Amino acid sequence: MNYIQLAQAIQDYSENTESLFVLNIPMFVKEAEQRIYNSVQIPSLRKNVTGTMTNGNKYITLPNDWLSNYSLAIIDSTGRYTYLLNKDVNFLREAYPNPNDTGVPKYYALFGPRTSDANELVLIMGPTPNSAYDMELHYFYYPVSIVQGQVANFNYITTGANYEDNIYYNVPLTGGSGTGATATITVFQNGVTNVTLENQGALYAVGEILSADASYLGGTGNGFTVTINSVLNLTGTSWLGDNYDPVLFYGAMREAILFMKGEADLVGYYENKYQEALLQLKRLGDGLERNDSYRKGQTSLQYNTL
Repeated sequence: MNYIQLAQAIQDYSENTESLFVLNIPMFVKEAEQRIYNSVQIPSLRKNVTGTMTNGNKYITLPNDWLSNYSLAIIDSTGRYTYLLNKDVNFLREAYPNPNDTGVPKYYALFGPRTSDANELVLIMGPTPNSAYDMELHYFYYPVSIVQGQVANFNYITTGANYEDNIYYNVPLTGGSGTGATATITVFQNGVTNVTLENQGALYAVGEILSADASYLGGTGNGFTVTINSVLNLTGTSWLGDNYDPVLFYGAMREAILFMKGEADLVGYYENKYQEALLQLKRLGDGLERNDSYRKGQTSLQYNTL
């Protein structure tokens, strides 16, 4: 199931094609994906990245799609792996209280976000590396959403003229083949100087030119445009859509019915269907994909002889 098929199924099952409902389908889908990825670890959705520690720097910046760790290892010049033990921050502070405690790292902990960027998570190591060691991080990640054509960023702004100076929030962007994109727009000296994406929308394409109605920018002005530089998921496919779409569909339908203020029994119906599908996904992710016949033997059901 791809995103177009999923969005159509949500409309068909809910019998709702009202414009505001359709506009929020990407949100229903992404909410369902977040529930799923925080409920089951799917071995197929794990990554490893390699890098180099910085001499004298005890912190490692985590990838933007990081969800949880499997392991962190130091790789020596011969290619030998030495895995660090995961501890709490207070353990590291107690074990290595002096900033000058350096050596080959033995432990690591999730330190949390940087004060300069609340969305940027880091790990802390102990002791502080005394050399630029090679390392490998193995982690469970958030895949790109199945939602097709979400705007990722812009690359060119035409400022326009005669707009009212201000910062305007949640401005709907018009144009292009997609829907739902909104932005915070800054107007300075009667021209648009900055566009910060808020809602990425869906079904946009690279190179499309977007604008905004002047009524959202002080009521006057014209000529502002912004060009889409890149979008997420051009194909509208994902691992869940390709391998086990019931859990994604029923999870999104639950969110859709909540949005529609549906009856409690209907919300409960889709929640139950979602939980049934989630159990099947957990059987796959937490069971079948973690074993093989050599270790566990093949599945064998008892039967009665005639």
